[in-house]
Amino acid sequence: MLADLALLPVTPDAKALAAQFLTRGTLPAKARLDAEHIAVAAVNRLAYIVTWNLKHIANPAIRTRVEALCLSEGYQPPIACTPEELLASLTNAKRSHR
Repeated sequence: MLADLALLPVTPDAKALAAQFLTRGTLPAKARLDAEHIAVAAVNRLAYIVTWNLKHIANPAIRTRVEALCLSEGYQPPIACTPEELLASLTNAKRSHR
């Protein structure tokens, strides 16, 4: 199953965006890997990051700051959510199309 998934590149643009998350205080310095995860998703134009990481990635308070910085740098921010949030969103979307 995992063999069918594409490995996203960590480009210089992704590294630069991750650095911005840290230097501007969007994420704490100890969250470097989380910053890189979000940046790679944004630079590669992923629609979602589905994660259990509620501390730095799917955290509503941090999410708004991440979204603002992504937009200011010219990237559409990915929607960071838990698996349950994504499933609920998809279920609600199906119901509204009936």
